[in-house]
Parts: sequence; C-alpha cells; structure tokens
Amino acid sequence: KQLCIPMNGRMIHDIEGNSFFSPYSGRQDEYINSISRGGLNALLLDEIEKYDQIVRKNAPWFPSNIEFIRRINGLQSIEEVKQIVFEASYLVMGLGDVYLGAPVATPVDPRHRLVTTKYNPARTWTAENSVGIGGSYLCIYGMEGPGGYQFVGRTLQMWNRHRQTAAFPQPWLLRFFDQIQFYEVDEAELARIREDFPLGNFPIDIEETEFSLVDYQAFLHKHSTSIAQFKQTQQSAFDAELDSWKITGQFHFEEQVHEPDAEQEVVPEGIEAVDSPVAGSLWKWAVDEGDVVDEGEALLILESMKMEIEVSAPCAGRIHKMLKPAGASVQAGMPLVFIEAE
Repeated sequence: KQLCIPMNGRMIHDIEGNSFFSPYSGRQDEYINSISRGGLNALLLDEIEKYDQIVRKNAPWFPSNIEFIRRINGLQSIEEVKQIVFEASYLVMGLGDVYLGAPVATPVDPRHRLVTTKYNPARTWTAENSVGIGGSYLCIYGMEGPGGYQFVGRTLQMWNRHRQTAAFPQPWLLRFFDQIQFYEVDEAELARIREDFPLGNFPIDIEETEFSLVDYQAFLHKHSTSIAQFKQTQQSAFDAELDSWKITGQFHFEEQVHEPDAEQEVVPEGIEAVDSPVAGSLWKWAVDEGDVVDEGEALLILESMKMEIEVSAPCAGRIHKMLKPAGASVQAGMPLVFIEAE
C-alpha cells in the first residue's frame, strides 16, 4: 500500500503577500517522503500486530503498554499513569541514548519514577520521537528505528538536521541537566506542532532555573514517608508481575527455532513456485488463494533481521496454493506459494 507522498518543497508566503517555492533540498530531483497521520497510525498498529504475531506472542506488555505500566507499578488506573507522566519533571542525565540527541532522563521526584521492563525481544520499528520508559528511565527516540522502551506517547523533535532556529542553535534540542515536562495534546495538534517546530514556528516554554542539591535533599527528607510508601507499593506490584510470568512461562523467553519441513510439496506441472529469498518469518499475505495477480505484484511480506522484505509475483497468473500461514518461520529457498501461470 502506498503510504508515502513525495514532496519537493513548500510554498512560502511573506508579509507583503508575495509567494515563492522553497525546495527542501538543494539537489535537483531530491525530495522527502511525507506520510499522513492516518497512515502513520496504520504503521504503528501494524507494528503492534506484527510483534504479537511473529516476534513474541502474548507478551505481558501487549496489547497496551500503558496498562502494563499501570499494573507493574501498582497504580489504580491508566489516568493515574497519565497524571504521573504529566506532573513529572524529568532531569536529563545523558544525550544520544538511542541516536541523535535522544535524552535519557529520570524524574526528580522519586514518586514519579515509573519502572518497567523493556521489550524482549526488541521491536523492529519505533516512530521518531516516541516517548518510552525502560527501567526507571525515560527516553525520547531521536529517529525511527528498533527499540525496547514501553510507549507512553510521542512528542516534538529532539534533533533538527535542516536548519537553526531559536530552539536549535545546534542540531540537538536538549542539554545535560535540562528538565523536561510534558502536557497533553490531541493527535491533530501534535501533527501541527511537529510540522511547525523544526521551522521555528512553534515556540516552546523554556524557563531558566537552578538545581540546588541542598534543597533537593531537604525535599527528599520532607517527603521520605510518602516516597517510601510509593516505592513499597511499586516493588510489591513489580514482584507480583514477575511471579505471574514464572507461573505462565513468560519469565524466561526463548525464541522458538522451527525445523524446516522434512518434505516439501512437489510443484505440480504448469505451476510456478515462489521461494523465500531469506530466512525469517512470514509477516502477512497480500493475496488470497484464487486471486489473479500481475507480474511484479506483491504477494507477501517477510520479516528478517528487523527488515520487511516484499516478495513479488515472478509472472502473471492465479494464486494456486499458499503454502505457509502468516506468522510461520521460513528458510531461504523454501517454497511459499504456487502460481498457475497464464
């Protein structure tokens, strides 16, 4: 399915009413790919479905990362998770945790330190600027790629590779010991912010403060009782979660190794067999038995080494037989589908 839209540039309108075209690149015929919010959401949902189907079935953090965070921290509701995330002030302890200025940060108030386990195995894809928690640390992914932190949301850019703005005197947004606070927006507003912010058209609130270690230690002492209560509840919930994994066999996850079929089906006369080009997993079918396909049309998608590989029809014809179900492990050279050639 075509999700990306090639874009060469944008129209700029100045205050005098003049309009001119501004290319995204100085190189001729170079463009960026844009994707709709609906298309991006479809990709994210596909990734969730793919992880459950071919990476790890019924993982404890599925189908909802937020529900998993609630449960493993002993919180009463998902709203309580959101309240903690939006009330917390995250102190940046490092940059570049997962590429391009991505911050690793921890809440200043220990009562805001949600803890989680990471995905095991990791996701094969994570959207740029996804916000996740792993262990007791928060990370904002600087670019798309694999990942293992539990999702709590998505935010604006951490890295500006194209231009300098008031927020980006250098390519990275944050510095060591900055403090980050989030507020909730809807999907449409976030899309507008993400479009405007790299261009310098969305101002973020930046407040200069000082962090006093003496004052912080006094804060910890003042709230020591409630901090201890929070940690005790959290630890009890964490232990209970891990105990349930032991009971259900989720504590020690090992990827299943599937032996190749002892006997492969004989290719009937007049039938074209389409083989797997690599070892991996069959992510999903793009056709059904009986469908008529053209040469070069997509038949199925494999997942191998954190990459999606499309397998196309070598000839025009009718789908005679699909040999493997979605989710099955495959070996290089293994027949996947028979086509009755025209």
